[in-house]
Amino acid sequence: MYALLCEDASMRPDGRVDLHGVFHHLFAPGFPARQDRMTLVVAMEWNADEAGRVDFRIDLLDPAAAPVGTINGHTEVGLPRPMEPPQQTRLVMGLDDVVFPEEGTYQFELVIGEHRERVAMLHLIENPEAK
Repeated sequence: MYALLCEDASMRPDGRVDLHGVFHHLFAPGFPARQDRMTLVVAMEWNADEAGRVDFRIDLLDPAAAPVGTINGHTEVGLPRPMEPPQQTRLVMGLDDVVFPEEGTYQFELVIGEHRERVAMLHLIENPEAK
């Protein structure tokens, strides 16, 4: 599994993902702060016994680990094929007008059933000179 934040990303027809402007921190002149646009990219690899519909959610957690936003979704996982790698789901999610209430480290957490995994971190840093 991998996940990252960037300015923009696009999926090619062959399944590859093109990324632009990968980042892991943002500067803000004060809080609450608002990010006009960012993109979360997540790739999940599946085992053979996970074929079928898989519901998931991705929570954005504030520095105290409280949810401040949620993305709900699902994916259809196919059966593995001979001579091919494991099935994979790749998500490219544009996030608009995201508000960060306070300075600190925010985390995106993937939740599938009872399984929780922190997949990407974003450090919000106060800088009065930031634009």
